[in-house]
Amino acid sequence: MFISSAFAQTAPAAADAGGMMSSLTSMLPLVLMFVVLYFVMIRPQMKKQKEHRAMIDALAKGDEVATAGGLLGKVTQLSDGYMSLEISSGVEVQVQRSAVVQVLPKGTVK
Repeated sequence: MFISSAFAQTAPAAADAGGMMSSLTSMLPLVLMFVVLYFVMIRPQMKKQKEHRAMIDALAKGDEVATAGGLLGKVTQLSDGYMSLEISSGVEVQVQRSAVVQVLPKGTVK
């Protein structure tokens, strides 16, 4: 009728090529957002976790530490998941090693 049969047969092939290009262009912002998210949030968090794990693994008897709960004390015993912390003269508590947030300089806890 209005469209010749030759033009109607080639139209879907041309539409597929244009459709594939438009789908790639529409996914580009999503991929770009993921890359930015990785470098801004995920990578620094992984680096921080790695540093925390190294600090916990390096704990030794006699280190002075601060815990997530706010306790300050000196490490007296270490085991795989727990440690004994002397918070006052003669007062020891057991805490998880992962609760340590900071190793303090020697002489901080009196």
